[in-house]
Amino acid sequence: MLSASARREEIYHLAVTTGLASVEELSTRFDVTASTIRRDLALLNSQGRLARTYGGAMALGAHPEASLRQRTGEAFEQKHAIARWAASEVLAGENILLDAGSTVGALAHELRGFVRLSVTTPGINTMQELADSEGIEVDCLGGRLRSVSQSFVGPLAEVALERMSFDRVFLGADAVTAEDGICEADHAQTRLKELMARRGSNVYVLADSSKLGVRPFHAWARLALPWTLVTDDGADPEQVRKFTDTGVGVQVVGITGELG
Repeated sequence: MLSASARREEIYHLAVTTGLASVEELSTRFDVTASTIRRDLALLNSQGRLARTYGGAMALGAHPEASLRQRTGEAFEQKHAIARWAASEVLAGENILLDAGSTVGALAHELRGFVRLSVTTPGINTMQELADSEGIEVDCLGGRLRSVSQSFVGPLAEVALERMSFDRVFLGADAVTAEDGICEADHAQTRLKELMARRGSNVYVLADSSKLGVRPFHAWARLALPWTLVTDDGADPEQVRKFTDTGVGVQVVGITGELG
């Protein structure tokens, strides 16, 4: 049997050459428990060598930023459970801000039947979801279009935000950590997210469990307390504890759609 250090080097090599390593496959390959593999992945992540993904890991820099279409199909049940919980927080007559992204897009879908709701968004998918909803007034943040995320960023969007305020702000994330906040591929995205958070009375970050504690990119949005992380019940309890220890509110949602 390989030593722990040799096993981790082999895991890293597999992630680099195949792009993705499943916890279950690695457990079988190395004849160790799944919890041992998760500890290996956590250590490799803390060393900046791997980024955790849902069910495994990938080598940092091995893949470019995923497109919105690609991300929409990932962790589908988790994202829609999170979206259902987030929709339950929204009240008729409120003015809310929806970020771009696949999970927030799922939230937009859940809101389609609302009446007397005002929604502002930079996300094209949210605009499309709500375009035919007669009871919802939609304001669009313009700016420079990021085709990979199908969202608008930049000074024009930022200036518009300075003239608005919201009852609730729902943010997406490529990743999120208790220490540094929201991780994204582009600094324009993190700048806009910080401004969004400042304009809301209640701020939520919608992030499935695969996005907790990982650092796939190098642009960060720091959020002032209070804010609430909404994630699924696949979240590592240790990761959840890190958020609660720093004063972040955490809502864990069951993937069956039951509220946790």
